[in-house]
Amino acid sequence: MLRRNNYLFILLAIFGINTFVHAQSNGIKTAQEALDYLYASMPLPDKVDYTRDFWMANVNTTLRAREEMTWGKSIPEREFRHFVLPVRVNNENLDSARVVFYKELKPRMKGLTMEQAVLEVNHWCHEHVTYTPSDERTSSPLATIRTAYGRCGEESTLLVAALRSVCIPARQVYTPRWAHTDDNHAWVEAWVDGKWHFLGACEPEAVLDLGWFNAPASRSMLMHTKAFGKYEGPEEVMGRTKCYTEIAVTDGYAPVARREVQVVDKNGLPVVGAIVEFKIYNYAEFFTFSTRTTDNQGLTSIQAGLGDLIVWAHKGNEYGFAKCSMSENGALKVCLNHLPGETYSMDLNIVPPKERNTIPFMTEEQREKNAARLVEEDAMRNAYVASFPSKDVAMQWAESLRLPKERTAKLMLASRGNYQTITQYLGE
Repeated sequence: MLRRNNYLFILLAIFGINTFVHAQSNGIKTAQEALDYLYASMPLPDKVDYTRDFWMANVNTTLRAREEMTWGKSIPEREFRHFVLPVRVNNENLDSARVVFYKELKPRMKGLTMEQAVLEVNHWCHEHVTYTPSDERTSSPLATIRTAYGRCGEESTLLVAALRSVCIPARQVYTPRWAHTDDNHAWVEAWVDGKWHFLGACEPEAVLDLGWFNAPASRSMLMHTKAFGKYEGPEEVMGRTKCYTEIAVTDGYAPVARREVQVVDKNGLPVVGAIVEFKIYNYAEFFTFSTRTTDNQGLTSIQAGLGDLIVWAHKGNEYGFAKCSMSENGALKVCLNHLPGETYSMDLNIVPPKERNTIPFMTEEQREKNAARLVEEDAMRNAYVASFPSKDVAMQWAESLRLPKERTAKLMLASRGNYQTITQYLGE
């Protein structure tokens, strides 16, 4: 059931609101303008599942952070609107992380520059969370803190949420597949004094633009992120929905080029409305990382790293494909000259972009100090994890309530830091 105080805002967000246009053109100054903007672009479940009071609490905390953080008023309107104000990062459940994180982090920001603040927030995240593979669901920031672990998608969701809570523009960056090796990966970019910088989430370094993935990123074909709402920035736009704009950020890590592709039929005539898939070679398969549609001249284009792709085009029952070397000039022509059921073979030599392992300068003192902090933070996190109940304790507790011992203990151990909530619920 919709709450009465949410109903008007949902109707305004669905059918259009004048205050949103005002906030877009003149900048977000009030809590109401911020709320209007969020409702205008958020996905429908977020409008229904979370109350107006929830969104207002987040808005008020964000505006407070903009006033109280020394860099708050220096954040441009575009970066504030798309990369600070939004609460959602990925497909996680939303929680009160912004309010909680701001109270926790505000004292640690005192006297820091914006760059130092980004590094400090990442250390704070490492105090609480370390990498562990998990399932495909993305836990909420507070749930990740409670369990003390997460995969890269959850760690980066946590760091983005924490940075935004102290009014630092942040976004989660993905590579859909590395070129030729491994799987995908996610990390974070933070906006510092007019420029985007990257860092590994919950993997603090002494300087920005440094992570274990510097070298792999330099030979990746594509890295991208999502900007809340209708984003108009300098980056390559890969696609738009009513809720977000998907943009490419590859050129921040490696040289890129743009190649035009023309799809033609057997007679050499342009094919309008053909579906064109751009594919990376990875895990012994060609993985589609971007899909485009040809215009009235049969044309589309892609910007990517300087490696080789497969371009696969189809319309109706006809299809065709060709190797695309991004380092070459000129348009690539793809002919729809195949039909389903045909058998044929061909040799392909797919070359990834050339690796460039560019490492920012860091003094030995910075390196040693950072390493010492990591040891301390591991100890803090391990002490928290050690407070979780053992299997024996969980089974004794289950027995005291006449619950199935093995099953209950298994659930309690899997819940990690959430065990207190579970024991309280079952106890009642």
